[in-house]
Amino acid sequence: MIGYAFMGRAHSQAWRTVAAAFDVPEIARRVIVGRDEDAVAAAAQRLDWEEHATDWREVIARDDIDIVDICTPGFLHAEIAIAALEAGKHVLCEKPLANDTAEAEQMVAAAEAAQARGQIAALGFTYRRVPALALAKRFVEDGRLGTIRQVKASYLQDWLVDEDAGMSWRLRRETAGSGALGDIGSHAVDQVQHLTGQQVTAVRGRLATIVPRRPGEDGLEDVTVDDAAWASLELDGGALASVEVSRMATGAKNRLSVELFGSAGALRFDLESPNELWFHDATLPVAEQGLRRVLVTEPEHPYLEAWWPQGHVLGWENAFTHQVRDLLIAIRDRERPDASGFSPDFADGLALQRVLDAVIASDAADGATITL
Repeated sequence: MIGYAFMGRAHSQAWRTVAAAFDVPEIARRVIVGRDEDAVAAAAQRLDWEEHATDWREVIARDDIDIVDICTPGFLHAEIAIAALEAGKHVLCEKPLANDTAEAEQMVAAAEAAQARGQIAALGFTYRRVPALALAKRFVEDGRLGTIRQVKASYLQDWLVDEDAGMSWRLRRETAGSGALGDIGSHAVDQVQHLTGQQVTAVRGRLATIVPRRPGEDGLEDVTVDDAAWASLELDGGALASVEVSRMATGAKNRLSVELFGSAGALRFDLESPNELWFHDATLPVAEQGLRRVLVTEPEHPYLEAWWPQGHVLGWENAFTHQVRDLLIAIRDRERPDASGFSPDFADGLALQRVLDAVIASDAADGATITL
């Protein structure tokens, strides 16, 4: 695994717990990689990795490494992923795939060549594996909502509300690519496309940098990415979607909200209540209609057969365990003719990156419609 900070901790938890919950191939947590020798050594001990290293190039050349898990800032994704794929490794890369479409295209070309050799190039949109959102996908596929007409997705956080909050790599375009748009907006757009099964065809978007300068090591620095973003999306199946994301939404801690409205029903989900899915069945008599809460803790629900008795809720980290479970099964079964593979893959990441870049282009054109 390359990277040991926030995402490195979450992914390490998943690699540690997956075999305790699911029947998966045996794995060894060989090496964790980071630039700071002392920090990565401490992370290896704390996160239960056999070794630590500071040179990822040496690590991916090793014969005893089969999977490379990339948990670095976005500007490093392309170089590491392409090199790992060319070295014959399976790759799991955190979202978004890259910082721009050009990098994403290079990564997809490398992934296609690797997939022809039997390798898997997986993209980490982990929220697809939150059981309640996986159940929402099942409801849509089973026709419970009828024709999807409208979608409303938002992802709101407030960790930048304080104007004195310091600079970080997430606030610089050269390292992050974009701000709230790529960081959390990518999740919102992915849920729109994944849940509906439709692809974005046209975009109108606006970006805002609400606090333009923040304290850095040498004084105030310019923030070169967005704090918040808004977009209207047209989908190829006829649905319309609105997306709002912000890291300046006071009181919102990690609020990914998705609402789907169809001809036969509606769904609502909020990540701050991750075990609940709200469903409105419009096929019932009018007097019986209304949103009802589904507590997603039953063994019949996605992934829940491996966990606890009914009503014993899961947390945010469990979706990462589900992601690792699906990746290991995809690797195990990749030679089978009926194998489903792993989704999303790098091609999905490229498609989403084009949507993000279209939002940026629309904002630069004063909100004009950008056709994909």
